[in-house]
Amino acid sequence: MWNEFKKFALKGNVMDLAVGVIIGGAFGKIVSSLVNDIIMPVVGILLGGIKISNQSYFFGNAELKYGAFLQTVVDFFIISFSIFLFIRLISRFKRKKEEETVEEIKADVKEELLMEIRDLLKMQAEASGATGIRERTDRS
Repeated sequence: MWNEFKKFALKGNVMDLAVGVIIGGAFGKIVSSLVNDIIMPVVGILLGGIKISNQSYFFGNAELKYGAFLQTVVDFFIISFSIFLFIRLISRFKRKKEEETVEEIKADVKEELLMEIRDLLKMQAEASGATGIRERTDRS
């Protein structure tokens, strides 16, 4: 059982996932700090010094904390946008790498086709010389 667990835990995908979760957690903390410590205070100043996350409405005995909800929505949009930009950046790098690979393959295909044409012409020249076939010339 221990050996099976080691095989599972040490697979590349599991390790990549673990690294992704750790980096994602740290990234989430950075973005939360950005929202809580920089963006929301500016929004509060623009709204006249109101701290949005403390806003609530009392409905009978129940307290509806709509400010905390708005804070969470803003956090979500900023985190989503940040991840979108990060994935877009990574995709751009992958695309460049793939384009370079495709260009190399295209060059190889052209060279290969040219070599095939050369070999076919060489075979035709040898065949026409061996059988005594002469090239036709126009005499006008």
